[in-house]
Amino acid sequence: MKKRQSNLKPTIFIIFGGTGDLNKRKLAPALYNLYTENYMPGKFAIIGTGRTTYTNAQYREEILHSVNEFSRNGEVQKERWDVFEKNIHYISVDIEQQKTFEDLKEAIVNLQEQFGPDTQTIFYLAVAPNFFPLIAECLHKYKLTSDEEKCRIVIEKPFGHDLESAKKLNCLLSAIFTEKQIYRIDHYLGKETVQNMMAFRFANSLFEPLWNRTYIEHVQISVTEQLGVGERGGYYEDAGALRDMIQNHLLQLLCLVGMEAPISFNADEIRDRKVEVLKAMRPFKPENVSLQAVRGQYGKGWIEGKEVPGYRSEKDVDPESNTETFAAIKFFIDNWRWQGVPFYLRTGKRLNQTSSTITIQFRDVPHHIFATSSIESWQQNRLIISIQPEMSIRLQVQSKRPGLNMILNPVDMIFNYKGTYDNNTPEAYETLLLDVMTGDQTLFMRGDQVETAWELVMPIINLWENKKSLNFPNYAADSWGPEEAEALIAKDGFYWFTLPVKE
Repeated sequence: MKKRQSNLKPTIFIIFGGTGDLNKRKLAPALYNLYTENYMPGKFAIIGTGRTTYTNAQYREEILHSVNEFSRNGEVQKERWDVFEKNIHYISVDIEQQKTFEDLKEAIVNLQEQFGPDTQTIFYLAVAPNFFPLIAECLHKYKLTSDEEKCRIVIEKPFGHDLESAKKLNCLLSAIFTEKQIYRIDHYLGKETVQNMMAFRFANSLFEPLWNRTYIEHVQISVTEQLGVGERGGYYEDAGALRDMIQNHLLQLLCLVGMEAPISFNADEIRDRKVEVLKAMRPFKPENVSLQAVRGQYGKGWIEGKEVPGYRSEKDVDPESNTETFAAIKFFIDNWRWQGVPFYLRTGKRLNQTSSTITIQFRDVPHHIFATSSIESWQQNRLIISIQPEMSIRLQVQSKRPGLNMILNPVDMIFNYKGTYDNNTPEAYETLLLDVMTGDQTLFMRGDQVETAWELVMPIINLWENKKSLNFPNYAADSWGPEEAEALIAKDGFYWFTLPVKE
């Protein structure tokens, strides 16, 4: 279904944290790009809120600088911007001073009267998680949430700090909003290659018959970063790699790989299938965590010729920190499709490469008919879905090398976005913001999905927090993580796959 202007109702978009980094880098550029490509409603308003005092003109100038710097389309077109900026407003709102919500309500009511009775209101919480409950309660108190058909709230991650806090937040939100009003956003699910997983699996008859334990040997999902924690040391001390990446991003990718075929492309139908995967995953027992999970913390080293500090020397980090910056975990899905197939998830900072990949390794052929001299570079078939730095899907197969002798070597059959499509690929936030405006929850997490994911990883979190690691830091910057991570997968006869380095 096309999601053009004709499909969209008049929309008021309120951004709590309108002066923050997320709005500047992602939300404002995304909304402007949607506007320039005719995906915004004919009538819309963007209201930024924050403690800083701005006039509308000052705020518009700030947003202009942000869009010019971070938009995928580069600097704005003046004639388009001149029209777009008239829809941008700013209201000073102090979340801890509830009476300031009166000004916000007045502005919303005035715009609703201008736009008409079909106007929908979207509240985007681009603020620290501890403000989520307070904002929700204030919106309810000032009767800004009563129309469940025309009011939506968008919650950024992290959704809770653990299972208990996630349940508490879900309980609070469900007392104010219905589930169809709540959009728990995970920007990873808006990435083009991640979305293509659904089309790749369920729009083609070629792979689905092979998508099971009979033909697939194991699955690897890796999200690795060269960067350290930077200015986010304070946040990362409370989060760590397991909470920050695996509990949400990587488990979401695992669900896309592991889910059963939905009966339709309906949001709840697809989300039901994802929850089924999480509920089928083998629970961790405290005594088995060390056999299935590895943690690490980076030390100092060199990245691209520049010396970088270890994690414990980063800003706002405890010099004796027990926080993991690397995690590798082996999961199992105990159902008919995946029984016995290991899913290896890995993420970390200050690693050798920044990349996000899903690799499906197929089982070897049952019988080798070629001479040993012909298959020196033999490799099992693999399907590699690259999310970043490049967006591609490649199938690695064996082929005969040109020449008079029968020599086999692996070759890649590649679908590359950049080489196939000329248009500029939308950013993840553009996709997700458009889905919020159209009321499509397919790419957003449901409450039970969030809680089930937390429930799965809590035994690991509890063990790691209550048992201090005695060997941190245990990997150097620009490495591939701790040696224990290699041992985790090597004992099963496998090794971690990495993308080839481009010259």
